[in-house]
Amino acid sequence: MTVKGCAAAPPTGPGTTIGFTIMSGGVQRSYLLHVPVGYQAGVPYPLILAFHGRGECPELLESYSDLDSLPAIIAYPQGLPGAGGELAWEGTPYAAAGVNDVAFTAEVISAVAQSLCVDPSRVYATGKSDGGGFAALLACTMSDQIAAVAPVAGAFYEQSAPCNPVRAVPVLNFHGTADTVIPYDGVPSRHLQSVPAWLDGWARLDGCANGPEVFYRQADVIAERWNSCQQGSTVVNYRINGGGHTWPAATTPSGPGITSHTVSATALMGQFFSEHPLPEPIVPRP
Repeated sequence: MTVKGCAAAPPTGPGTTIGFTIMSGGVQRSYLLHVPVGYQAGVPYPLILAFHGRGECPELLESYSDLDSLPAIIAYPQGLPGAGGELAWEGTPYAAAGVNDVAFTAEVISAVAQSLCVDPSRVYATGKSDGGGFAALLACTMSDQIAAVAPVAGAFYEQSAPCNPVRAVPVLNFHGTADTVIPYDGVPSRHLQSVPAWLDGWARLDGCANGPEVFYRQADVIAERWNSCQQGSTVVNYRINGGGHTWPAATTPSGPGITSHTVSATALMGQFFSEHPLPEPIVPRP
């Protein structure tokens, strides 16, 4: 994956962002690409795929998340108009009919690796709301390429197909208990899973023997971890007590409700991703 991109001059200067379009499934798609500060051609870098929420856009996610501060290449793909004309992602009831965003994601990874030096063992996914739910879907469908995922205020809809990753996938999650858009306790009538149920599902998929155990506690944040998981994976959850449909420590408004600044979702996921590269070779789950 990395050969051509590692030999190429970057398409824009370090510390800047540029837009690209590609054809996917016969449709023109787009994404923003951020080159990290200090980027050096020939040096492999992590690639973080960051998916915006429903009705948002890549530029908005880039503005409030501060993901550009991480020492990584950041790609911000754009969804297609779904119900009500709002941009959305595959796996939700309001996504565009027939869209294959999983294939689009694979094509974005390939395209970025043609222009920048991507470390194929360090490709990650995050996103907010609808985009967080799609990052979780990628953990199910692209676990041979996506090393770990970190949804924020994720919309975890029940899927028609079972989640069947080929390996145990490390998961880091952030969600506010006062989120009125994607409630922490789920909405059964909308087929929207509760956050605890979704976490328990991943703890089972990853074969975690212990947990959850609380390892961090503040007035508005409780962090818990499932341990002794297969293949060095883990499941970690930051429950933001009273937090809204927001990105913890967002630099600008990121959604309705309270934004906690006790922890930074971006800083924590940067650390989490650095600790969880893709294993080589990939060994299927027992």
